[in-house]
Amino acid sequence: MQRKAEVILALDTRTLEEGQAMLDRVGRGLRHVKIGPRLYALGGRDFIEAVQSRGYDIFLDLKLHDIPNTVALAVDVFARMGLWALSLHSAGGREMLSQARDARDGAESVMKLLGISVLTSLDDDLWGEVCPAGGGVRGAVAARARLCAAVGLDGLVSSPQELTLVREEGGDRLLKVVPGIRPQRGEDDQRRTASVATAVRDGADYLVMGRPLLEAPDPEAALAAVHREIEEA
Repeated sequence: MQRKAEVILALDTRTLEEGQAMLDRVGRGLRHVKIGPRLYALGGRDFIEAVQSRGYDIFLDLKLHDIPNTVALAVDVFARMGLWALSLHSAGGREMLSQARDARDGAESVMKLLGISVLTSLDDDLWGEVCPAGGGVRGAVAARARLCAAVGLDGLVSSPQELTLVREEGGDRLLKVVPGIRPQRGEDDQRRTASVATAVRDGADYLVMGRPLLEAPDPEAALAAVHREIEEA
């Protein structure tokens, strides 16, 4: 049976104080929090520990992408911080991903390594500007799902529109972590989106949600509504 999907709050606020206040407002129905480059740049390890002290599992979403040795050195440090998960950009290739995995294992850490496939802000037209050789977004996601599964990463971050493809190419071993969840098509920078129900039915394990919760008049009620939709799906 498919595991019940869980919500990861993308804590993309402008200040550390706003981030802490949002955690107060969202209530107790949340286990996972994603911290991205801005809050990490502002608060670093101290902020991560402050959020951890509130009982949350942290997904540090820095999308590491560099030569293999540089990434491995960074992963060795992050693996010792008690993180739940860390993101790596799968475009870095097999050797980078393999050395990152080895660094995590060498630190005797259970931190999950999640490969980024193709950003949800890109559609085929925008993808063609940076990768004009053909194959489109779906071709890239398929190749990266196969690679992450072969290397032994724990999961793949992809848009909800490629969930079936990720399952076909990466198998059931990869956790499917899905941003781009929108109750309805909005006017923001997310292009490859889907609803909560569609993503759950297509096999998402984790739904990454930022603005639909952060900008809600009542974030706690909005999160409760998402949980109801997950149950129904």
